[in-house]
Amino acid sequence: MSIRDLPRAAFVDRFGGVFEHSPWVAQAAFDAGLDDGCDTASGLHALMARAMMAGGDDQKLALIMAHPDLAGRLARAGRLTAESTKEQASAGLDQLTDEERARFTELNDAYKARFGFPFIMAVKGRSKGEIMDAFERRIAHDRDQEFATALTEISRIALLRLGDMLPG
Repeated sequence: MSIRDLPRAAFVDRFGGVFEHSPWVAQAAFDAGLDDGCDTASGLHALMARAMMAGGDDQKLALIMAHPDLAGRLARAGRLTAESTKEQASAGLDQLTDEERARFTELNDAYKARFGFPFIMAVKGRSKGEIMDAFERRIAHDRDQEFATALTEISRIALLRLGDMLPG
């Protein structure tokens, strides 16, 4: 069965978690109309990313807020989604030294104090050093720039997740 032939509930059930705890993106994508391109990761991603960007600022902020801190308390407590757990582990964030963990906590706290939302980065395939460098570079940005960067990173995360679920 093609993705475009799925009923709305089945589509949302299958793809509602691609954008972290935000099934509204899948609902909006479905409502916009599925086409032949939706059977590939890149095609479905394009539709879902448009749906995300068409959301209101409150929806976008809620989407950003739905993301966990990198190497944060939820990760240590084993309370991340399966996808987030896998993504953070791929970057070695589940194997931090005490010093690295303290630095991530410091960076997470400083970033959230400055912007009011968590630092988001598509970490799959990245190193701990690359992530820390991005943290330190991005904390100097203004809120609007970081809001836009967070949405771009969320879109990248979604594409990677869809790539694990679908062909090309």
